[in-house]
Amino acid sequence: MIRGFHLADFLTLGNAACGVVAIFAAMAYLEAREAGRLLAATALLPLALVFDVLDGRVARARRAHSALGRELDSLADVISFGVAPAAIAYAAGMNAVWDVVILVYFVCCGVSRLARFNVTAETLAAHSAKVTYFEGTPIPTSVVLVAIVSIAAWVGRLGDTLPGGAVHLGPWALHPLTVLWAVSGSLMISKTLRIPKL
Repeated sequence: MIRGFHLADFLTLGNAACGVVAIFAAMAYLEAREAGRLLAATALLPLALVFDVLDGRVARARRAHSALGRELDSLADVISFGVAPAAIAYAAGMNAVWDVVILVYFVCCGVSRLARFNVTAETLAAHSAKVTYFEGTPIPTSVVLVAIVSIAAWVGRLGDTLPGGAVHLGPWALHPLTVLWAVSGSLMISKTLRIPKL
């Protein structure tokens, strides 16, 4: 199978690898409570974004598009820009019950958004047209959320000292910062928001 990969596919695997290592680094932070580990996790996602941008450019430059490449790209994006940002948020202290509900919602929105894009791209490709816009925000915009966690980690505002603190809604707590993940997920699945594809 590897012999059938194009250069762009290996760049996509670089994206996925960054996301997986970021998740491992977030788990390592939970074990050792050393902020450097969480900062390492947040630093890996901009690198994943670089791989994500490069794989598309290389595929276009080499005219090496494939259905496998598109699916591989989506799976890598789910890891790096869906699961990893949720894991980083959880490790940073957004781990109350409502936080977990929101983080699961965020990941599900990302998965749904990528599936919708793949179906749309496949339909347009059948008519030899190019996808000219994104419906909803692209999932890599979650790097902005990770940057917020990175700043919080840098200034030592993790766990109980997260910006915004925690509030109680019914029987469970919520860290208001987690609402940003809910907003991001909702924007990803929006059908009214159209963003030109560069």
